[in-house]
Amino acid sequence: MSKSISRRAALKKGAAAAMAAATVSSAATAAPLLLPSTLNRYGSPNATIRIGCIGVGRMGSGDMRSLLARGLEENVNARIVAVCDPDGNRAAAAKADIEKRYADKLSGAPTPEVDVYSDFRKLLERPDIDAVSISTPDFWHAGHGVAAARAKKDIYIQKPLTLTIDEGKHLVKAVRENGVILQVGSQQRSDARFRQACELVRNGRVGKLRQVEVWLPPDHGTAQPTATAKPEWFDYDMWMGPTAQREYNELGVHPQKGYGRPGWLQRRGYTLGMITGWGSHMNDIAQWARGTDRDSGLVEMEAQAHFPQRGMWDVHTSYFARGKWADGVTLIQRTDPQAGVTFHGSEGWLFVRRGGIAAGPSSILEEKISEDETHLYVSSDHYRNFLECVRSREEPICPVEVGHRSNTVCIMTHISMLLGRKLKWDLQKEMFIGDDEANAMLVEERRDPWKF
Repeated sequence: MSKSISRRAALKKGAAAAMAAATVSSAATAAPLLLPSTLNRYGSPNATIRIGCIGVGRMGSGDMRSLLARGLEENVNARIVAVCDPDGNRAAAAKADIEKRYADKLSGAPTPEVDVYSDFRKLLERPDIDAVSISTPDFWHAGHGVAAARAKKDIYIQKPLTLTIDEGKHLVKAVRENGVILQVGSQQRSDARFRQACELVRNGRVGKLRQVEVWLPPDHGTAQPTATAKPEWFDYDMWMGPTAQREYNELGVHPQKGYGRPGWLQRRGYTLGMITGWGSHMNDIAQWARGTDRDSGLVEMEAQAHFPQRGMWDVHTSYFARGKWADGVTLIQRTDPQAGVTFHGSEGWLFVRRGGIAAGPSSILEEKISEDETHLYVSSDHYRNFLECVRSREEPICPVEVGHRSNTVCIMTHISMLLGRKLKWDLQKEMFIGDDEANAMLVEERRDPWKF
């Protein structure tokens, strides 16, 4: 998966690969993303990639600034030309921030004009926009992503990929049918420590793998509803989108002053809680190290969780779960203040987290991977990898199938939490075996006009 394929080589492959990539299910291995119509979008290798940012709140503003900075780097040439957010104050602040940063960085050269939208559909209608970032609440990811794919926009999307498994299947289908690049914001894949850990495990440096432990922080706190007036600059109905209508309350949405952690992150119907919030990161690493991240996954799951009374915040707090891959290797998930992943094998163990890696024996970390062993995709920067793939039409380090499979592990766990029983999973059909109640939870009702 090296990044050495040139644009010229990609063009030679394009026509043949395009037809093969037409329709790919979420369980299938993806065909190369080399569609001539998309390759010709820029006219020349030096043409500017024009980006629109959908969602510019707490995470969105960070994604926006990262894409802006990477777009100014040598041999990238990308510019943000539009922002969209139903919170008018946040959209206006994003526009001002972008324009100031470009004025500072471009040293008197012409700066892009940044347009503001409250309705993402207006942004997607623009033929001059090549790619979008989607950094909206979890329940909006699928709707924004499917619409962007159908509009032939390349996509950088925050994790978790979708709120439900059914939504994930819709998004995989839309991405593959329309031949767009999609990068999931699972940025740990672009961290050398996580790649090292996964390569060591894949190549047997801990011996025969027996168990993987995923550690996730718990949610906490309470939110007692109080009367809150909806700000006049906030299109709350657009913000709710496909979810059920609820009375506005600032504690259940996001703060109007600053960019602190939003309340929607602890409300079911908007999210599933830490099992997807952090779980989509750490279970992704478990899947990557196993080699089951694209077209496979767990075959059973059993979980228990606490759902204490916390006012309007109602996602799980602490939990414990035990799952199993088809070869018998177990996945243990539990709450812990420090998020990370531990791999237990017959010859030792390896632990990796953000900012650290350890092993026992420690000599495991000194092991080199030979040329004929498994080498994983190398990316040193998640945003730059996305922009490079937008131009080259190569697969990014975390494509849509990978995001869907990692998220499936999390959603299976959540459904088992709610039902309190062991569930068996059919990997090909993407449904539970012999459990109609659990299968009904794979789909979430969507409000008009946001049905697929």
